[in-house]
Amino acid sequence: MTMISVELSERFRKIVRGAKREAEVSATLKLVLAGFGHPHAHTGLAIRKLGKNLYECRTDLAWRLIFVAQKGVLIFDFAGNHDEVQSYLRNKR
Repeated sequence: MTMISVELSERFRKIVRGAKREAEVSATLKLVLAGFGHPHAHTGLAIRKLGKNLYECRTDLAWRLIFVAQKGVLIFDFAGNHDEVQSYLRNKR
């Protein structure tokens, strides 16, 4: 079994701190780490593939975490509501 690690971009850390959602994000990151690569676990986590290596998951109905999956590492780069995520994704293309 391969070990997957998690990295948090400075932008991601700032957003989560600013929104005071550290506890729920931390809990979600643990679940993603345990379930990533196991498609049946993805449904409970609402992990969705958005692009080649780009994914989103939810901490709750309103808040999403965006991450890039690379070999052995998940890099979380953005967090926000639906509209903020759409704006982030538009600017990323």
